[in-house]
Amino acid sequence: MSDREYSRYQKNIINNYYRNKDTMTLQKLQEFVTDLYLAESDKKKTQLWKRIEKAIAHFDISEELRDHILNSRDPEVLAVNVKNWLSSPPPLKQEPKKSSSENS
Repeated sequence: MSDREYSRYQKNIINNYYRNKDTMTLQKLQEFVTDLYLAESDKKKTQLWKRIEKAIAHFDISEELRDHILNSRDPEVLAVNVKNWLSSPPPLKQEPKKSSSENS
């Protein structure tokens, strides 16, 4: 990222986004469950599963669970896990911080 200075208002917006990222991702996964049940074509279902894979990648969950959800391609399996995550959200993956030399 650039060495841009943000106003206090902009910093609050950015901080709120990252503070609520887990909630937003869970909400998105809930919507994907609904969309999967309503999807009529295989093409649409495939697109949804690709988006689900990207959304799940934000959470720090075991590879086995992630693979089980994605390989089953069963909306019910996804729905059960999302329901469990709503009561106890999994932590978000920690993105490695870039050093100042990588930004150049």
